[in-house]
Amino acid sequence: MMKAIRTVTTQVRRIEAAGDDIMLLDLADPDDWELPPFDAGNHIDLHLPNGLVRSYSLCGARTDSRRYQVAIKREETGRGGSIAAHALRPGDTVPVSLPRGTFRVAADAREHLFIAGGIGITPFVAMAAQLGPDVPFSLHVLHRGAPPLAALCEAMLPREHVHYHRSGDGRPRVDLAALIGPFHAGRHVYCCGPDALMDAVADLTRDWPDGHVHIEHFVPPERPLDPDAKPYQVTLSVSNKSFDVLPNASLLDTLRQHDIEVDAACEGGICGACRVRWIDGQPVHHDRVLTDAEREREVIVCVSGCASARLVLAL
Repeated sequence: MMKAIRTVTTQVRRIEAAGDDIMLLDLADPDDWELPPFDAGNHIDLHLPNGLVRSYSLCGARTDSRRYQVAIKREETGRGGSIAAHALRPGDTVPVSLPRGTFRVAADAREHLFIAGGIGITPFVAMAAQLGPDVPFSLHVLHRGAPPLAALCEAMLPREHVHYHRSGDGRPRVDLAALIGPFHAGRHVYCCGPDALMDAVADLTRDWPDGHVHIEHFVPPERPLDPDAKPYQVTLSVSNKSFDVLPNASLLDTLRQHDIEVDAACEGGICGACRVRWIDGQPVHHDRVLTDAEREREVIVCVSGCASARLVLAL
């Protein structure tokens, strides 16, 4: 075994409705010990009873050291994780990963604009709550039906900073261009929600300076097969083992087939759980996690390929 999966045992303490098909799940140590700390914007992986592992943003107060809170929307046509999560009941045991993530408030920002689409609100409650009282921010929630996490927002955020924009049933959609407005120094925009919303925000801010627009994906994008993909060899520098990887085959699956354990959760390149340092070769990056600088030394093995004949990993 090359890399042990680190989990913390938690117990479901409370479940409450938090919007249409959304549940707010409270997790705590079975003996009420403090849980590992987290930063606003972090997520944890839930190891669900049906064997699936899924990532969910922590949406509670980071000062609450004895509780993790996650909000999960039931997706009937999803990949099965949300349905398994919605079958949990108080008292059930759920192993979870240590908190991690790259989505965070910009330390140098002077104004924060959070744009959430539906369940995409989950990271923003904690992120907005950690801002000081003199830091200007606004949270805009675009939704259909009941507003998501309304009670949690009411408890954690100043009411005047949270704005709900309901669409559907004949209601017009919010004017994103007017909501975002022009760029000015110190202003940062954050977006999480459906791909159409995130793409629209990215398009409206395409001329903004680098580092001022932050987008968090929570659904792995579909990745079509590459007709030009070629086989390659992956070599593990620590164990001195080598394996062949077939064209368009998953590097993560190949490692698993040879009993090499690597942390993994979303398996779609959006959570960063399976990042591994690479030493030699020419990886092809398909993730939505790593920065350009990080890609010079790391690779997300669940979605990445290789353009060279050999890829050397630090495993």
